[in-house]
Amino acid sequence: MQNNVLLGIGLMVVTTFMFSAMDGVSRYLAENNNVFTLVTMRYLFIFCVMLVTCIFIKDSYKKIIYTKQPYLQLTRGLILSLNNCLVVYTFTLLGLVETHAIIACYPLIVAGLSVPFLGEKFGWRRWAAIFIGFIGVIIILRPNTNIISEGSIFALIGAIMFAVYLILTRYASRQDSAITSFFWTGVGGLITMSIISCFIWESIPQKDFLWLLIMCCLSGTSHFLMMKTLQVAEASVIQPFSYLQLVFGSIIGVTIFSESIDQMIVIGVIIVIGSGLFTAWREHKQNRIKAIK
Repeated sequence: MQNNVLLGIGLMVVTTFMFSAMDGVSRYLAENNNVFTLVTMRYLFIFCVMLVTCIFIKDSYKKIIYTKQPYLQLTRGLILSLNNCLVVYTFTLLGLVETHAIIACYPLIVAGLSVPFLGEKFGWRRWAAIFIGFIGVIIILRPNTNIISEGSIFALIGAIMFAVYLILTRYASRQDSAITSFFWTGVGGLITMSIISCFIWESIPQKDFLWLLIMCCLSGTSHFLMMKTLQVAEASVIQPFSYLQLVFGSIIGVTIFSESIDQMIVIGVIIVIGSGLFTAWREHKQNRIKAIK
């Protein structure tokens, strides 16, 4: 059991780094390319990888594809694909540092939405942590200094969309396996982006082909590693390590894209991450109590 936890944590660290690297490449490509085209290529690559995987599995591919809730699964793919477009575009407006700083509040949104949508019950401590966490988000947004920027609004919408996607993922996990949900996320995203691309498509210049391939490989590998991580360790154990994406993303933003980190972002991020870690710890503690009973 202990080995599984350590393996899960190790995989999560590698996964968050790869997601951050993918974000960095996406930010670079989005500066001069159509965001919808980039995300479409990502989903096409992932779908091809999943298709090849299903062919080699042979005996169990029907179990991977079969779902009792296709509309829910397709909706998850639709929401995540549109969220990817929004977040990648936001990278070009705010940069990696500030975008990730705002999106880091998504675990708090998940915690709040899990009460009405999943029937979970929280005590006053977790509600207080969620409230304090959103104070941290307000500090990052700095509404008192000027009108909140378009990019900040997009980043906040992106955090909400990703939280809704995770809520639907938890709901779907009651009947479908992780790999089935992963497969249908790719299908839903590919269908959504293919329809959009019929109306909005711009060719990618040849000089960016290598970076496009790197982005697609990072995307496919990181999603596969995330699936493996969830297979070997509980989500509540590895969730705190998802904040490393903010750390890795900030390092890439500062060193490669010459972004800056001001004092307000640091203070806000500390509050948001602290609240998120406390919420995750309380959830893990409650789950252990339920398991004992």
